Amino acid sequence: MSKTERFDTRLPANQKELFLKAAALAGYKNLSDFIINSAQEKAQEILEEEKVLRLMDEDQKVFVDTLLNPPTPNKKLLTAAKKFTE
Repeated sequence: MSKTERFDTRLPANQKELFLKAAALAGYKNLSDFIINSAQEKAQEILEEEKVLRLMDEDQKVFVDTLLNPPTPNKKLLTAAKKFTE
């Protein structure tokens, strides 16, 4: 079993009411479960978005590098090109 940690926060009464209403509508038993689940979903969303952006940046670099420095054609490609032109 993993070790649990404590997280305490203070918030305005109107914000707590908002969270309580949302938690009840979403079917959560308590406010803590709602807050933890919501924060976890948002954290995962942020991390996934960053991952996609980072991969897109890497892909762009590979694409541009391939355009600027194309690999030499291998035997299969040369054969296919020859068949195409015939």
